[in-house]
Amino acid sequence: MVISSTRSAARHRVPDRQSGHGWQSRAADGVELAGDRYGPDHGPVPVLLAHGFGQTRHAWMRTAERLADAGYPALAFDARGHGGSGRNPATLPYSTEQFVSDQVVLAGSFGRAVSAAEPVLVGASMGGLIGLVAQHRHALYSALVLVDIAPRWRPEGVARILDFMAAHPDGFDDYRHAADAIAERLPHRPRKTQEQLASLLVNDRSGRLRWHWDVRLLDDIGRAGDRDQAALLAAAGALTVPVLLVSGGRSELIDTDHIDEFLALAPHAEHIRLPEATHMVAGDDNDRFTDAVLDFLGRRPRLRSPLPTSTPGESP
Repeated sequence: MVISSTRSAARHRVPDRQSGHGWQSRAADGVELAGDRYGPDHGPVPVLLAHGFGQTRHAWMRTAERLADAGYPALAFDARGHGGSGRNPATLPYSTEQFVSDQVVLAGSFGRAVSAAEPVLVGASMGGLIGLVAQHRHALYSALVLVDIAPRWRPEGVARILDFMAAHPDGFDDYRHAADAIAERLPHRPRKTQEQLASLLVNDRSGRLRWHWDVRLLDDIGRAGDRDQAALLAAAGALTVPVLLVSGGRSELIDTDHIDEFLALAPHAEHIRLPEATHMVAGDDNDRFTDAVLDFLGRRPRLRSPLPTSTPGESP
């Protein structure tokens, strides 16, 4: 279905209705996982917000606040190796299996704390791909919102993103230097303020500013994505829960062919394209993106009805 649009036990505190409050869990291998919880103590369905490669949980703040305002408990978390979450030991490479295991922990610990319902995952880029594999292996979620990602993508688009991420191995002199680099990469966006950059950068011992993620992720995960494509295709073909794909009309990662392939594998899925958004959909057009998510969640009782079975490529 395609829709076009122009528009481990957790330690936590009870949040205000909209403001995020700290949430911490421990991964199966002991790595600390940090997040912000939004919304009421209990709600109709928990929403897990998984960011993209090289981002942090703060990418979801505006969406999480609107979810909270609509009565949905939401957890935006930092993936391992990102933001406030722990890093792997120097001798332990990062792997897809670790990220999948972390979603199992978070879906269980947060989900059980706020609702009897299985959570919904909203996953951008890497977060959505990990969620797709996690759903196939563990049936964690009652529905998925995948943000500008599909089982296959443009290798040249990934290469450009990774080149930008690797372009400053010595970090930045100051926040202005970092803001200049981001503005060159994303000229359509308002210039980042120091306050906005504070969640993306960390001071190292020499006083320079570096990205708030482990540089080893570039090789362990970023440059090794192709190895997971067979598993991703199988996961997409096995989906039975409701799915919404939100793509950017100016995405450098996925195009019509990638989207059509995904919809053939999961013919019950819905698709919305936001014409002016790039790969950074939630940041480029947050109002329309969050409108689409809230509409999808609001139709959830009907979406949960049994889905017809069909062979990938056939109409449901």
